[in-house]
Amino acid sequence: MKTKSISLLVILITIVTYNGSTQDSISAKLTQSAIDTRISEIRMGEIIIHAEPGAKVKVEQIRHEFLFGTAIPNEVAENAENALSEEDRAMYLKILSENFNYAVHENALKWYDCEKEENIVDYSVADRIWELCNERNIPMRGHCVFWAKDKYIMPWLYELNNDELRAAIHSRATSVANHYKGRIEEFDLNNEMIHGDFFRRRLGYGIVNEMALMVKAENPNAKLYVNDYGVLDIGYNDDTYILQIQNLLANGVPVDGIGCQAHLAHASPTVTPAEHVQRTLDKLAKFDLPIKITEALFIFDDEETRVRELKKLLPIYFAHPSVEAIVIWGFWEGSHWVPNTAMWKKDFTATPQAEAYRTLVFDRWWTQITDQADDKGILKARAFYGDYTITSGGVTKKVTLGKEDGSIEVMF
Repeated sequence: MKTKSISLLVILITIVTYNGSTQDSISAKLTQSAIDTRISEIRMGEIIIHAEPGAKVKVEQIRHEFLFGTAIPNEVAENAENALSEEDRAMYLKILSENFNYAVHENALKWYDCEKEENIVDYSVADRIWELCNERNIPMRGHCVFWAKDKYIMPWLYELNNDELRAAIHSRATSVANHYKGRIEEFDLNNEMIHGDFFRRRLGYGIVNEMALMVKAENPNAKLYVNDYGVLDIGYNDDTYILQIQNLLANGVPVDGIGCQAHLAHASPTVTPAEHVQRTLDKLAKFDLPIKITEALFIFDDEETRVRELKKLLPIYFAHPSVEAIVIWGFWEGSHWVPNTAMWKKDFTATPQAEAYRTLVFDRWWTQITDQADDKGILKARAFYGDYTITSGGVTKKVTLGKEDGSIEVMF
């Protein structure tokens, strides 16, 4: 009896110690110094410049390699219902170009928007949005091939029998994959599967495999993401999401990436602890798949809280080695899912939240250097991965410092 008591005590101490050390480890990752160190390690490389000895060298970043994106509403397209005025569209596109290098359709690519009536498929609005982004060298991700929630299922789909429904799924998957092949090569496959199960309820769990294989058969290069909420925001679904991803992979679904929506305070006004976000990202990283923050939004009642939470959480996302993109879910109050949370007001003036975003992305995480080459004509500069202009001796060169290479040499 005594031996059992001692053993139980040892187990309890072990559990407490393990949990405590884990919490200590998470907390240690969240100090400003630790975050800055990780950002430097994973988001920066080295530019080695060869110039005349003692020559002045100017290094100016012009674009991030890391993807800072936004969702684009239908109204930006000239051919959309309730399209923006020319003046508003011009201002919208100016802010888009100056602040983001990645984008997603807010609604135009969703099935219910592209095929309101059976067999009448219309990609014209989605295409125009893609064209506007492509003209500005802004790549797009695809949101979404399917959406699992009943409330977003078109009425005509409900009327189909199971064989007809499977045929409609096949038509949608092959259509969108083929239409955007070579233009959009990454898609949320079946959006919000934690919260909806329309297709699985009708056709069984294997339909998710079929969806994926249908897309891949049409475009083998397509990358397919899961995407859901309640994972980073509050975290009531984090373990459920992890289990779902495990099951999908175990059943052969080709999951290529993990999307975390991060609509903070949408489901609850509670502030999400930084510790939860870091811990959840670390757990998701064990799948060794890219993670994208697909729908970031700070849905709090007051601007002060929105700014504080953005400044708290964007550095955690950016400092995580598995995170490859941060997408803000819309930026302009004039056309926004939750208008009062928009970064730019209806008159296109920047809010404090927009200023906080720009300070991080284009100041703290941005490289601008003016220096001199040493007596051997060499200047080595630590710089964020991205595109640069480098000037010395009256000559300017455009170069790209990529994470894949880690460094680049520039000769003058």
